[in-house]
Amino acid sequence: MSITPPTLRTPLSAALLAAGAVLMTSLAPGAWAADQKDETPHVVQAGDTLEGLSQSYFGTPRLWHQLQARNKVKDPRQLQPGSVVWIPMGLLPAESAQVEFVHGDVKVHTAEPGASTNPAAAANPPVAAGTMLAEGTRLQVGPDGFVTVRLADGSVVKVSAQSDVQLRQLRRRGRAGSVQSVVEIQRGSVESSVAPSTDASRRFEVRTPRAVTSVRGTRFGVALSESGDTTAAVLQGAVAVQSRAADNPAQHTAAATVLQPGQGLAVQADGTVGSPRSLLPAPDLTSLPAAVHDLGLLALNVPGQAGANAYQAIVARDAELTQVLRSGTFANGQLRWKGLDDGQYFISVRAIDAAGIAGLPTQPLTVKTQPVPPLYQKPAPDAVVSNAGGQLLCTQVAGVRWYRIQVATQADFNAPVLDESRLDSCTLSVAQLPVGSYFWRAASVRELPGGGVDQGPFAAPQPFKLVQQPPALSAQALQADDGGTTVSLRWPGQAGQRYRLQLAREMRFEKPVLDILLDEPQWAASDLAAGTYFLRVQVLDPSGLQGDFSPPRSIRVGTGFSIGWGLPVSDSSGEPVRRP
Repeated sequence: MSITPPTLRTPLSAALLAAGAVLMTSLAPGAWAADQKDETPHVVQAGDTLEGLSQSYFGTPRLWHQLQARNKVKDPRQLQPGSVVWIPMGLLPAESAQVEFVHGDVKVHTAEPGASTNPAAAANPPVAAGTMLAEGTRLQVGPDGFVTVRLADGSVVKVSAQSDVQLRQLRRRGRAGSVQSVVEIQRGSVESSVAPSTDASRRFEVRTPRAVTSVRGTRFGVALSESGDTTAAVLQGAVAVQSRAADNPAQHTAAATVLQPGQGLAVQADGTVGSPRSLLPAPDLTSLPAAVHDLGLLALNVPGQAGANAYQAIVARDAELTQVLRSGTFANGQLRWKGLDDGQYFISVRAIDAAGIAGLPTQPLTVKTQPVPPLYQKPAPDAVVSNAGGQLLCTQVAGVRWYRIQVATQADFNAPVLDESRLDSCTLSVAQLPVGSYFWRAASVRELPGGGVDQGPFAAPQPFKLVQQPPALSAQALQADDGGTTVSLRWPGQAGQRYRLQLAREMRFEKPVLDILLDEPQWAASDLAAGTYFLRVQVLDPSGLQGDFSPPRSIRVGTGFSIGWGLPVSDSSGEPVRRP
């Protein structure tokens, strides 16, 4: 596969609160946080009445008596300025959210608003783009999953793999007022892009058990670790973090810690709020290749970074990283995923510090694996080839029209000495070249509707030597070969990888005649019966990831003549001499 040098973008977020975080757009930094009962405080102003507050918050004056009962107000028309009236958020008009993107295993559970998220609820069919989500909906995302949700005010919430998140509150203040949203994390992490707003009454919260974070238009992330810690990081705007050591609002009096862009902090499981710290610099991605050409495996190596304990990485279809296809956390900079289809993607890599806080660079990522390159058949690497009828031979690839073979004196192929782009078969004569050392590589070419062409990636360069043809051998030096012609194949590989090779008489591989594991990216056989075979190879990475099988290649095995030490004898056209 392949990668184009990208443009670094501002990180979206690293992680917000891991152990219990609430993000609030309606409160100023340092204000108390709403408790677990889904209530918000209203500081009484001169002229406020319970009927007026009911109209303002609920869109009707008729619910004033519920405010009176909740707050134990004696006279609903005479409220003390400066006092606090608690507003039950469950009485606000309900809103909904919409799924914008979903990938992998994502399940939806419906629940009553305010109900506990612990009891299992009946799961609906897997969610799809365009699905409307009601308040109380619980999203469970599998190891390879990802889902993006847009709230009523335009804010975007991205739920990462291995997460359990509830849309705890989706409400609107009055009939056409500000949106009041609460997202609660039971496991995993979310990243949020909160739409800017000048409405001080707008509320946005991301909750975990032990922290409260207040925001107004910003970009941030929240993550809940397995140990119960919460981490927070801010990319745009400002975020205020408070401990939620208890559900008693009276205990939520500690001053908020304000995070500026480029800062993060951790909240321990006991509610202790750490000091703000600068996010780690973005990892250097300039060494990534221009494009990724491996069909079965997306393998990228990011240089190590001082202060990094691990790396979090995602690959998405869009620059905003809302359509994530691959994600994972890696102990080092060796990123490994199952391969992607050809296309342009975006990659973000986070260097995670000891507290779990990280930055986020982004760059374009180009994947070009189709059509797959042929496998080299002969000569073997560094083999000696005669200048009289010498040929380069590679396997046929199903579904392609032509093959392109290049020969150069240097492995960078800046100045190829041969470049044939429309070969009907994967073979090229090198008899016209002077003796010397060379490299060769091959690619497959598809014919597109309208006459266009689509060339796949080149296989890795392979060296060979071209030498003078020795004198012709006498007839007494020829021997009949009673067995099949030797088949020898090689393909690109990486250290530590293993390979599964299958050989069959038909392309569906329903009954393979050979199914073996190999420790090296090569295979040879000399005992095959004559005829046509199909061959495919699967990569088994040291990480445990198994790539898809390569498309079938066809090989031809036949009987022929050879000289006494096993080298094939060719006629004047370069073709092997066959037995009658």
